[in-house]
Amino acid sequence: MLQLQNVTKGFAGQVVLNGVDWHLRPGERIGLCGENGAGKTTLLRLLAGQYEADAGQVQTARGTLVGYLPQDGLEHRGRTLFAEACSALDQLLAIETELTELEARISISHLPADLDRYATLQEEFLQRGGFTMTAEVARVLNGLGFVDSDHDRPCEHFSGGWQMRIALAKLLLRRPNLLLLDEPTNHLDLPARDWLEEYLANYPHTVVLVSHDRFFLDRVVTKIVEIWHARLTEYPGDYTRYLAARAERVAALREAKRRQDEEIARIEAFITKFRYNNIKAPLVQSRIKQLEKIERIDLPPERKRIAFSFPPPPKGGRLAVQLEAVTHGYGTRTVLAGVDLTVERGERVALVGANGAGKSTLMRLLAANESPLAGRRTEGAGLVLAYFAQDQASTLDPQLTVLEQLTRAAPFAMVPRLRHLLGAFLFHGDDVHKRVAVLSGGERNRLALAILLLRPANLLLLDEPTNHLDLASKEVLLEALQAYPGTLVFVSHDRYFVDALATRVVEVSGGTATAYLGNYEDFLRAKGGGGGVHSTLRVESAAAARSDVGGDKAARLASHAERKAAQREAQRRDRRLLEVEARIAELETQLAELLRQMQDPAMAVDHARLYPLIDRHAVLQDELDEQLRSWEELHEEAGETG
Repeated sequence: MLQLQNVTKGFAGQVVLNGVDWHLRPGERIGLCGENGAGKTTLLRLLAGQYEADAGQVQTARGTLVGYLPQDGLEHRGRTLFAEACSALDQLLAIETELTELEARISISHLPADLDRYATLQEEFLQRGGFTMTAEVARVLNGLGFVDSDHDRPCEHFSGGWQMRIALAKLLLRRPNLLLLDEPTNHLDLPARDWLEEYLANYPHTVVLVSHDRFFLDRVVTKIVEIWHARLTEYPGDYTRYLAARAERVAALREAKRRQDEEIARIEAFITKFRYNNIKAPLVQSRIKQLEKIERIDLPPERKRIAFSFPPPPKGGRLAVQLEAVTHGYGTRTVLAGVDLTVERGERVALVGANGAGKSTLMRLLAANESPLAGRRTEGAGLVLAYFAQDQASTLDPQLTVLEQLTRAAPFAMVPRLRHLLGAFLFHGDDVHKRVAVLSGGERNRLALAILLLRPANLLLLDEPTNHLDLASKEVLLEALQAYPGTLVFVSHDRYFVDALATRVVEVSGGTATAYLGNYEDFLRAKGGGGGVHSTLRVESAAAARSDVGGDKAARLASHAERKAAQREAQRRDRRLLEVEARIAELETQLAELLRQMQDPAMAVDHARLYPLIDRHAVLQDELDEQLRSWEELHEEAGETG
């Protein structure tokens, strides 16, 4: 389908891709991973034809239709939403127009040529889904979060995030056989992400995407391609499998480098010792040539990680904060109507719902940043809250440096520790003197989170704290929040983040709110099962919740038993996969070592040592082939069981 041959690409003297060979095959779903600035977007633009390689070739098979969604910069205007989406189907629309013209001519002339042309076009129109075109456009728009009343709105009335959804809708409707997506989930809420996951998982053509959403990658991709040190490394499987395989690979590389360094040291010591010995001169020259032929092993650098924990929260009462019969809105629009919410000490509550449903409004009411139009807000005893707004990074002063911004917000006792805190958030050395104006979106968010740590709080209100954070930073934030002993209410569109953190999910929709016990997976199961465990936003005991669904207990127990059995089988398969992968890595290391020994020039005349090595190599190669077959069978089994 598409192939990179010895491709090199750089910017301003920095090489991003260096001599890369890569072959894209039909039907693959690939996730690109790597540090910020590693070259993921550059690679996508090369595949899309927007960049030309400095050296090498990008070969595209005939008939390949490429569709590319950039991170930003798209704007649509001059048409309604529905008309703009339909414009992606321009070929079908052209066929429809010609069919209409032919119908008019046939009703008058009945020419055989027109009749033949009409029959041909009608068959093509049917095969390409022309008769369901309108329904498909509506399905994609609704899946991405647009409502029916949006269809007749002019495109210029939609904000930047919705503009990207329009572009994504057009791309999906065009159905290119090479779909390139750069952070497609950036502007999507959880319902839209769930829909896109399902759509891409069933997409019949090749997909290459970049995403900082771990759950999304696990659900969609079948292969990870890591960009590191201007090279590409492929890992079969999803993102979770990639993390394990990468860790094993790095460990194997470290061990191989250790052995290589020892070997190089021995050779260099021999050369140094006998360099001026005429008798040993041929051996010295042999060692020098051997040294020149050694391909040095490069180790990936240690990934930078945020390392922090929230300060111990001050003691508070059983009740953290409560909203009673709260109604709130803006102008003539009512956003929340008669909402009750009680948050108790130690809870981790996730607010979910479509964009614009009122999640951020509810967070501002909880934080007392806004007062409700009706109803009452009550604080628990000893409440100390910290609020991270969705646009928190925009409140930073662009003229201040990173250190000045943090110093301005810090209590006096914290000032001596500010540089240490900034270091924990990856601001090292001269980075602390950068002005806020030049920071990236992720850096600004990290600085805003650092400010949040300056004062201990027993209630954290976090509105989309993961925006602009890469996967590694999200993981560390998640670990810190899991260890936080205080109370947490948060909004996030990252499914993995919500699943790993929430103990209760509150759905905000249509001006009301409904609570579901458990995480987001439990919430979806309850919704899909026709309600499940839910309540008003008053906290109820687990016993009361169980009594509400007592009639379904047997069915739930049976379902639970099935899930547990499936989980046990999946765990058994995962353990076996890890064992097989570990053995494969071990065999590959042993084979590489045997090959190195067999390539030793001294072996050419020492058959007594060489032949056992050849026999051992054949035995290990046979075992490696068997282990690879087992690995493929286990992966096929995992795919069949979903």
